[in-house]
Amino acid sequence: MDAITMLKEDHKAVEQLFKRFEKAGKQAHKEKREIVDRIIEALAVHAAIEEQLFYPVTRETVPEIEGIVLESLEEHHIVKWVLSELDGMDPTHERFDAKVTVLMENVRHHVEEEETEYFPKVRDELGRSALSDLGDAMAAARKVAPTHPHPRSPDTPPGNLVAGTAAGVIDRLGDTVSGLAQGGSAALGDVVATVLRREKPRVGRSGSPSARATAAKVRSTMDAAADKLTASAARAQRTATSTTKAAANGATKTAKAAKSGANATKTSARKAAKRTNTTAKRASTTTARTARRAVQSTAAAAKRAR
Repeated sequence: MDAITMLKEDHKAVEQLFKRFEKAGKQAHKEKREIVDRIIEALAVHAAIEEQLFYPVTRETVPEIEGIVLESLEEHHIVKWVLSELDGMDPTHERFDAKVTVLMENVRHHVEEEETEYFPKVRDELGRSALSDLGDAMAAARKVAPTHPHPRSPDTPPGNLVAGTAAGVIDRLGDTVSGLAQGGSAALGDVVATVLRREKPRVGRSGSPSARATAAKVRSTMDAAADKLTASAARAQRTATSTTKAAANGATKTAKAAKSGANATKTSARKAAKRTNTTAKRASTTTARTARRAVQSTAAAAKRAR
């Protein structure tokens, strides 16, 4: 599946959730909460793969979309803040429905601009093969993308690759930490290798000097973009690996500390039990002696009384 088709399918899936929310009854709080949870996850993942891959790649390779990309990032920023407020919000809250309505208005506006202005320019410039390769990389990134909004995190490479990896670890506790850490940055590396260095305009020797110069300039720009994104991916990979090792070491230390604490507790318990047994034996011995003395004293008193 190519990248644009994938993003449009995401748009359709989210729109279906919006319509379900709009059709839900006023008192259908449980149903609305479940729908919003699905909206949050869908939009969080969608925004992540756009920001990590689609936006930076197209920004570097498609002319005249700089402003569209920057505006899209700002729209994402607003949407993620609203999502973060809805995440866990009581559906009976008086502003719950109002927030969802504002969210839907913002997302629908964003989708319309992307599909009518942004996507056509990208498709015309990149072509089927490059968009297919980009789609493959985005499909891989989707598997490790954060499933909750993180509006304070960076939204451009390389910062969002590292932050996205960390967020993915937190959001997907059931996955392997090392696998998650490698996935986000590896996806961008795949894009650099398959997209930026493959689909370049070519002009034969018969082309005009102007056309050949333009093609050479575009190829040079794409090579520079590939180098820059490759470097970003490499830095993200190193940071993610370091973060993963630190997390693993921290987990190991915590486990060792817990084990040590458990052993210390067992030792303390054994010592306490031993002290208790000793005290009990002493008390028993003392009680026995006291009892014997009492018997002896009583016997002596009885003898004197006779």
